[in-house]
Amino acid sequence: MAAGSPGTARVDTPTGPHLVIGIPVAAAGIEFYEVAPLVELQTALRTLAAVLGAGAATATLAGALFGAWASRRVVQPLEQVAGAATRIAGGELDIRLPPTEDPDLLAIVASFNSMVDALASRIERDTRFVGDVSHELRSPLTSLVTSVEVLGARREELSERGQQALTLIQGELGRFRRMLDDLLELARVDGDPVTARDEPVSLGALVREVLAHRGGPEVVLSADPDEETVVQGDKNRLERAVTNLLDNADRHAGGAAAVLVERREGSVVVIVDDAGPGVPLVERERVFERFARGPRAARGSLPGAGLGLAIVEETATGHGGGAWCSESPFGGARFTLSLPGASQ
Repeated sequence: MAAGSPGTARVDTPTGPHLVIGIPVAAAGIEFYEVAPLVELQTALRTLAAVLGAGAATATLAGALFGAWASRRVVQPLEQVAGAATRIAGGELDIRLPPTEDPDLLAIVASFNSMVDALASRIERDTRFVGDVSHELRSPLTSLVTSVEVLGARREELSERGQQALTLIQGELGRFRRMLDDLLELARVDGDPVTARDEPVSLGALVREVLAHRGGPEVVLSADPDEETVVQGDKNRLERAVTNLLDNADRHAGGAAAVLVERREGSVVVIVDDAGPGVPLVERERVFERFARGPRAARGSLPGAGLGLAIVEETATGHGGGAWCSESPFGGARFTLSLPGASQ
């Protein structure tokens, strides 16, 4: 402190911090000093700092917990909507969001459920329409086929031009019949995307049976033991899918070069290889769409409606599997049907 003026100083001693206060007394020519211990004050400040720190930590933790709860409350309805949308996309059209008493969510839940109801109704109407049309067309088609068969029995009585016209009509009627059968099958798949008849089916035995019934040129078949190629599903639909794969090879590649049935890590795959022109990379997903026909397949291949591979893909999806196209080691296309294998 300056000479002749009062002042203070904080000093540390072996017994703790102290505050020294000095006051000069000019009249008496003396200086007065007082020393006050700061231990209690320091203890109080430390206690206050600890309390404030604990309070800040508690407030931070409480804020974090409240924020997590609030965000969870906000995100949970969105997760429910996303989950329901995913299941609906997978074909479960009976899924609806549960009712809620939250006024902020009432409109969302009601709108979502109304949208799903409208979607299910539209799909049901479309499926019923396709099925009804296909059934209604069967009667006139049967009459036409019968009439053409009668003409075919007397083919020799027709002129050369008439025979050519009859051959053309027979081919188109056959194509029309196959298209109607495919449309009816797709209508059944759409109406029941998850197979109703769930039974053990050996794909190895099924493929062998299909090949035996088809006749024609022999196809090289390599298959694991029947008990290793068992899947759970609808035998009729699986037989139709395998038949469509073989028909596709016949129509666009001159027939299947080889067929393989094997178990792979919990799945059973049916592979049909051909030595045809193959499928371009950009077309390998589109060939499974309905009424899709590749530009290369359209040249030099028999006409088709473009529904056979769509039925294969729909059947695989309905059984929890998948179907895809890749390049074959024979130079053509390789079509693979994969299904979950039954537990051994």
